[in-house]
Amino acid sequence: MKKLIPLFLITASLLIFTGCEEDEKETLSVTEMDGYFQKGPYLNGTPITISELNNDLEETGNRFTSQIIDNKGTFKIENIKLVSEYVALQGNGFYFNEIRDKKSDAQLTLFALSKLTEKDSLNVNLLTTLEEKRIEYLVSNGSNFSAAKNQAQKEILSIFEISKEDILESEKLNITKQGDDNAILLAVSAILQGYLSVAELSELLANISTDIREDGVLNSQSLGTTLINNAKLIKLKNIRENLESRYEELGLTTTVPDFEKYVNQFIDSTDFKFTKSIEYPKTGKYGVNLLYKDTNDYYGGKDYSLRAILPKGTSLKVKISGDGWHQQSSLDISGWEFSGLIEWDEDYDYTRIATSSRTGDIDHAVALFGNDDPMKIYVYENRDSKPTWSKQIIPDTTSNPDTTSNPDTTSKK
Repeated sequence: MKKLIPLFLITASLLIFTGCEEDEKETLSVTEMDGYFQKGPYLNGTPITISELNNDLEETGNRFTSQIIDNKGTFKIENIKLVSEYVALQGNGFYFNEIRDKKSDAQLTLFALSKLTEKDSLNVNLLTTLEEKRIEYLVSNGSNFSAAKNQAQKEILSIFEISKEDILESEKLNITKQGDDNAILLAVSAILQGYLSVAELSELLANISTDIREDGVLNSQSLGTTLINNAKLIKLKNIRENLESRYEELGLTTTVPDFEKYVNQFIDSTDFKFTKSIEYPKTGKYGVNLLYKDTNDYYGGKDYSLRAILPKGTSLKVKISGDGWHQQSSLDISGWEFSGLIEWDEDYDYTRIATSSRTGDIDHAVALFGNDDPMKIYVYENRDSKPTWSKQIIPDTTSNPDTTSNPDTTSKK
């Protein structure tokens, strides 16, 4: 028998390396290994697989299965024997979506490549998933595993305008823990998720992995545009509240790390082009657009448009107050949904909410009465809790042109 390899701690238990002659290979006995699958946290029951890899990161055929044991994403693997210190972890399941504050409606697959030695945790997340193909490429071209892993992590973080020399390995990061390293993981996870469906997120991860595989650089401007669109549309305060509420439900006391600064850093520094701006054309089907920012020339006794063009993934809410207007009834499907009367105070402040019911070109007729009562419009873009912008309209009753010049009757999609 060979001498025992020294013991070291892998989680709360020990990863014991015992040496013995077996087909001239040493056997690694893992008594217990645990960690977390996190997008948001994966749900209880998610099946996971751990596959042994050789030095070239090829599967040896030695494979073990387990499952996540709670809604915190915790997994545990016990009493397995390996002949290599390299492993691939994979899990395919539902997770808590921290953007939408609900469980995902489909399953997402996460991956991690890791070297088991000197680990006190082994977590699987979006960073470990993005690293996989790049690490495999670097190792296949002569790099050692540790150098390849370090290089892949740096390259991926640079996509998000993040540079941190002493950051922990991706599989040591945990969104439930304090610290800048964990904040980086949560920031990247939130930017990647955005308001995408699970299918869209899965496609985005696959496309980024393919793009960066050979040179470590995200060359696709369309993929970069998706990232900046996501970053600018998500509501950081809501993400924090959603995660805190979720972990409180699970009985876990945790403080969400300061991820907001890394999302804002990406927004402020990236060269990727934002394409999700909501447009407010000057005119619409029914006349001059009440939402056109650069005019206040409106007249009592006329119809006007309430028009906006919303890119996919955006939303809009408009609060209109003042008693000098009303919506025209029963038009074609306009893309707006109007609330009932929500306020009538002692000053006769007639207030209603118009909310976008779809994206694309939405337009509805609004009539201004023949009086000079002011009307206030508050616009809330993309779930903003405070008005994104506002304007006040005082209809002109001294003149009332019969026509509106050059009304835009086109419908943009």
